[in-house]
Amino acid sequence: MAALTTALHIRHDLPIRLLDARARTDEFFQIVRPEAIWDSPVAGRHPLIFYLGHLEAFDWNLLAHRGFCLQPFHTVFDDMFGPATAADYCPPSKPKDWPGIEEIQLYTQRVREKLDAAIDSALNHPEEGHPHLAYMLETAIEHRLAHAETLAYMAHRLPYERKFSRPVTPPAHPGKPLERMVEIPAGRATLGLRRITGKEFGWDNEFDAHEVGVPAFAIDVCNVTNGDFMRFLAAEGYENRALWSEAAWAWKERAGVCHPAFWKRAGNLWMYRAMFGEIRLPLDWPVYLSHAEASAYAKWLGRRLPSEEQFHRAAFGTPEGSERTYPWGEEAPGRIHGNFDFHQWDPAPVGLHPAGASAFGVQDLVGNGWEWTRSVFEPFPGFAPVPFYPQCSAKFFDGKHYVLKGGSPRTAACMLRRSFRNFCTGHAPYLYATFRCVEE
Repeated sequence: MAALTTALHIRHDLPIRLLDARARTDEFFQIVRPEAIWDSPVAGRHPLIFYLGHLEAFDWNLLAHRGFCLQPFHTVFDDMFGPATAADYCPPSKPKDWPGIEEIQLYTQRVREKLDAAIDSALNHPEEGHPHLAYMLETAIEHRLAHAETLAYMAHRLPYERKFSRPVTPPAHPGKPLERMVEIPAGRATLGLRRITGKEFGWDNEFDAHEVGVPAFAIDVCNVTNGDFMRFLAAEGYENRALWSEAAWAWKERAGVCHPAFWKRAGNLWMYRAMFGEIRLPLDWPVYLSHAEASAYAKWLGRRLPSEEQFHRAAFGTPEGSERTYPWGEEAPGRIHGNFDFHQWDPAPVGLHPAGASAFGVQDLVGNGWEWTRSVFEPFPGFAPVPFYPQCSAKFFDGKHYVLKGGSPRTAACMLRRSFRNFCTGHAPYLYATFRCVEE
């Protein structure tokens, strides 16, 4: 009975969570000025107007036919705004070639009305619903929340005059970060989720759970800060060919990368591109940068980026050999534990949330910036694509994507689970992604 009650509670909580996720993505379009909706602030991403229709088109394409047997009402928009990364989709390049904003908003409104009515009916008559409906709704919710973060870092690249201004929060200064490493003894780490129907949602790349042995290593207590990385810049690390892989060096030279993308030179000063204004570079904030830059810094120190299993051992392991749900224990994530769940648009100083430290004293393992690992994004043993979303992860198992763990200021709390695996190519400089180093 307890398991049944829990399952019913989760099902009835889903509409509320979907409404909250919509509010997060709606918030993005409230800070973008109308004339900027056709901008493409990040190379490789669609213009912002695409996402105005994509989020609802994804929900409709996922849920309407498979989950609720609803008839389509706008197949042109279903196709135009459907897959966000389809290789054969070439979006319009000029504003005049896009549908009108009002037309897209009307489509969005109708999708929401039809899906909400169908969800309400399914909750009142659960025996008539699709057997995987709850999983589909979880997929739609987390897909939207992931885009809320993607849209945030895209908005970060917009010129300030293309956004509605908001007060720039002055950075806090809690004191000097802990510049030390901590020893992590050898032990076991559990990666992934077990396939227990109805217990916990996970993306296909999170399955199946398996244990790995992790030899002893040392890891930074705090993330590498802007101040730390400044020393790499002063040592001409960007000009030292020996620190970069062949592909990373070619990318750096081709793109003219000579400092982190969130930094900006202003005369003799370094400034930071915060979401709503430039501020003096906060030396105690985590540095946001690409995997290539993080790897070069680690090599400069004679260290490495952690592997996925090393991150798990440092974050969720204990000296006694047990494992925790979160670095701090079993308590649900709260503001005391870190900078996440959309409370801030920008980072906080490292070490500002000691209550979120792991059993080994490692800090900021969730929130304040995704953490690059050296692990290539690959399937776990027992991987199987989701039948109704087979392209979800498999197309990214290409040897060019790396696993990121943790979370950022714009990561939803539900995505801070231990098994969650973010991933991106090694040459993406605009993510809210930082790192720490290990010695083996």
